[in-house]
Amino acid sequence: MTRPITAGVDGTEESLAALDWAAREAVRRDLPLRVVHAWRYAETLAAADRDTQHRWVSEGVTEAVRAVSERHPGLTVTTDVVEGAAAHALAATAAEAEMLVLGSRGHGRVVGFLLGSVGQQVVAEAARPVVLVRAGAAPAAEAAGRDVVVGQHGGPEDSAATLRFAFETAAARGAAVRAVRAWTLPPVFAYSPGSLKLLDDAGGLEPYEKQALAEALQPWRERFPEVPVAEHVEMGSAAQVLLSVVGRAQLMVVGRRARRTAVGARIGSVAHGMLHHAECPVAVIPHE
Repeated sequence: MTRPITAGVDGTEESLAALDWAAREAVRRDLPLRVVHAWRYAETLAAADRDTQHRWVSEGVTEAVRAVSERHPGLTVTTDVVEGAAAHALAATAAEAEMLVLGSRGHGRVVGFLLGSVGQQVVAEAARPVVLVRAGAAPAAEAAGRDVVVGQHGGPEDSAATLRFAFETAAARGAAVRAVRAWTLPPVFAYSPGSLKLLDDAGGLEPYEKQALAEALQPWRERFPEVPVAEHVEMGSAAQVLLSVVGRAQLMVVGRRARRTAVGARIGSVAHGMLHHAECPVAVIPHE
């Protein structure tokens, strides 16, 4: 089954930037584009009944799609106006998509759903990759020699989905991948005889981390031999190290393992830090 790239729109500058980004990515990957607007009837708009509000929303989506279709005449585009809670509707559409693309903040005329509590919930609950795009994300940055930067952690299986997305995206763009692995000194009590032997065999902590990154990258280097790869291993927190190289990125790719708490969904400190501080688009990939 061919999955579309899905863009959530609400008429804001941010969501239109996300739509443009999604359209360009769909063209690169030769995939259809699905445009979704999630809305709820607003009783406060007393002069407008449900049908009138629905017509407003549909007209706005149609206008946005018309502009995208003119820029990409060969692109197959479908639209959906879905009534209901925005987070639930968008997370549901993500399950059927290659990726879901959203603006990073803002509120629309009828309802806003972008990054904030609802946007965070979508990122945390979506079963597929979610890409967040800020207003003003320039297409020129995608062709300016910048890398697709990806955070890697743990063993090869821990970051497989994240690395796959990064390499597929870089291959579609003719870009390089910059793989980043951050490490910190573990507390003494974390050492075990087995881990000490692994460190000794590797020649120390930093060589061990470099070896771990190389092993995680090896299957993806073999699968995508045309994609140049730079390896970056640095001591520090993952968020700090990734942000230190964000200026080289046309796209930042990070994984997340969502968890539920009494106050709602949490997406992890690394994804949270990238979404709030990275100026380039950020792709958040659910762990498999």
